[in-house]
Amino acid sequence: MSSEPAATEVTSCRSCAGARPRPFLSLGATPIANRLVRADALDAVDPVFPLEVGFCETCALVQLTHVLPADEIFDDDYPYFSSFSDFLVRHSEKHAIDLIASRNLGPDSLVVEVASNDGYLLKAFVERGIPVLGIEPTPGPAAAARKVGVPTREEFFGADLARQLVAEGLRADVIIANNVMAHVPDLNSFVEGFSILLKDDGIVSVENPGVGALLAHTEFDTIYHEHFCYFSTIAVDALMRRHGLELVSVTEFPELHGGTLRWRSARAGAATPEPSVAERLAAERAEGLATFDRYANFGEQVRELQEQLRTLLTDLKAQGRTIAAYGAAAKGATLLNSTGIDHTLLDFVVDKNVHKQGRYMPGARLPIVPPEVLLERQPDYLLVLVWNLKDEIIAQQAEYAARGGRFIVPVPRPVVL
Repeated sequence: MSSEPAATEVTSCRSCAGARPRPFLSLGATPIANRLVRADALDAVDPVFPLEVGFCETCALVQLTHVLPADEIFDDDYPYFSSFSDFLVRHSEKHAIDLIASRNLGPDSLVVEVASNDGYLLKAFVERGIPVLGIEPTPGPAAAARKVGVPTREEFFGADLARQLVAEGLRADVIIANNVMAHVPDLNSFVEGFSILLKDDGIVSVENPGVGALLAHTEFDTIYHEHFCYFSTIAVDALMRRHGLELVSVTEFPELHGGTLRWRSARAGAATPEPSVAERLAAERAEGLATFDRYANFGEQVRELQEQLRTLLTDLKAQGRTIAAYGAAAKGATLLNSTGIDHTLLDFVVDKNVHKQGRYMPGARLPIVPPEVLLERQPDYLLVLVWNLKDEIIAQQAEYAARGGRFIVPVPRPVVL
């Protein structure tokens, strides 16, 4: 890895190149959320970088006001593996089955997934005889995908790679980009790549948490350096149109990642948009997502939530209660570090991902341990950092609850279950 870079201040919108985004929330200076700390590096100080978001008053895109190079964030040690979430795997398989039926996909089709991670989605196509190509820049997940039979190119996706794939004779019937567009520093090259690689009658399917849900549920912890942007349908519509694509449907999944939207696009004029597109755009404008006023007070809402959570944990600790956390996710790192929660309040973090176990949360320096430690040590309370998977986690930890353990869900406001 190179020496630590300085964060670069954003001077214009990364989508429309308009004026500098207008800031509305600062979470201070925090470490890179997914840069987990090895046991032999505990004496080193985590570098921290500004974490602030702003609103583009031209195209309505919410985005970071300071950014780090993508290769510093998505490095060789990147620890996220999608297959560890049962809920996400089930959602993805259903998505694949729907696409096979609705697009009449067969052995002569090609499905390309950008940021295909460990093959958790594409393997559902492979199992049904549909040719696929995964594009995944991080070595660990890419290797895991190949092990389950998913052909994977270990590269970042953009216009240049799309041209290279076309030159190799590849064109996609379906391009899938789930939970990746927020991670892309060069949005225009990314979406131009869709338009280059897509067949004339193909579709692009993009999923990302919607910024409306982020505001409505105070999901401030989904903000971290890895997420360059936070999307409304209004902003996605403008971005797609800039590259000859148009939205043809919008579907909402309220329980996925705190509120996810699926935007499907086709070449402009190639398909008739479903009513869901106009309905969603109208709803977002009515909600105020196209103007700065909707965002202006969000910082105060976040500060109130953080204070409530700190007070709850501090009071429990003063009563002699023991507290652990579940989920060594990036959102957990943001919540802990921006709220001032560390080893003085929590004892450890549980995570199913074996690639994270044995390491420590950045900044907060909490040890990450396997789920069985939860029953071995039986803390009184469990702070659910991955609150988007709270139902899955509570079901998995029925024995912990049966022994008297209680769950704390921090978002949209701290509650004890």
